[in-house]
Amino acid sequence: MTTKFSYFIALLLGLFSCKKNQELIVFEGFTQGTTYRIVFEPGETEIQQSEVDTLLRKFDLSLSTYVPNSLISKINRNESYAELDTFFIDMFNKSAEVNRASDGMFDITVAPLVNMYGFGFTTADAHIDSTHVDSLLRFVGMDKIKLENGKLVKLFPEIQIDPNALAQGQAVDVVAEYFVKKGVKNVLVEIGGEVSGKGSKFGKPWTVGVDKPTEGSDAETRELQRKIFIENKALATSGNYRKYIEIDGKKYHHTINPKTGFPSYNSLLSATIIADDCMSADAYATACMVSGLEQAKKIVEANPNLDAYFIYADENGNLQEYFTKGMKKFLES
Repeated sequence: MTTKFSYFIALLLGLFSCKKNQELIVFEGFTQGTTYRIVFEPGETEIQQSEVDTLLRKFDLSLSTYVPNSLISKINRNESYAELDTFFIDMFNKSAEVNRASDGMFDITVAPLVNMYGFGFTTADAHIDSTHVDSLLRFVGMDKIKLENGKLVKLFPEIQIDPNALAQGQAVDVVAEYFVKKGVKNVLVEIGGEVSGKGSKFGKPWTVGVDKPTEGSDAETRELQRKIFIENKALATSGNYRKYIEIDGKKYHHTINPKTGFPSYNSLLSATIIADDCMSADAYATACMVSGLEQAKKIVEANPNLDAYFIYADENGNLQEYFTKGMKKFLES
């Protein structure tokens, strides 16, 4: 699977509307090793940015593999903990759903492999070969873990969990729902490129952009491929064209196939998913990238709650696009 990064979606947000004296409020900060941006209309109650930071810290204490005393860090080290919290249980249940829907191509137990390549919460191994990969594959598979009496039960103690392929989307949902409960009807939440748009922006859809999948591009050199318009929907994009490492002169992209243990190389360059919640969009975008174009089409076409926009390379290396039937309404203002 793949760890999420903040490059893939460029938010196209105007801070002022054409109506006089109407202004959006903007919160910006850092979380989960990336940035967050929240844009909203004033609601029935005031919300302070410190409330958002507190909420995100609480989330990190559950699911951040980079926080040593987080729940998931303790689970990965096989240390004792009180019980699983709602954040973890929701993450696990969604992961199990997407694992089934993708025939095992989405798998949160891929952590040992992700760490081996240096994309997880440890440094990369000095050498990578099939023997090493095979030794780690024994500890990969969601059939090797289960929830039981408020605990995560592992078949092997070496099993580790990496929730990063859906945790940012889940955090987006947590923050967006907090704003709605506080009486804010129109808010857009973005963390690391994953987006939830509640309501609208002064009566018009929230506008986000999907980058052109150009290897080596960054925030300054990126090009926009498409604009997408959302209301009361969430969106996530996954791609394999920016994040990679080189070991012994060989380039490894961060999209790891949990069945083979090696990076997933296929013609699909970028997968954008629209769903009712961002955790689903995030997880299914990753599942599609790992699965490849043809299987990704089957995954999204089998789920009426998803719409998808894929960018892929044809046999001549030219960029092509694929849309689900319902995607058209999100491409028109």
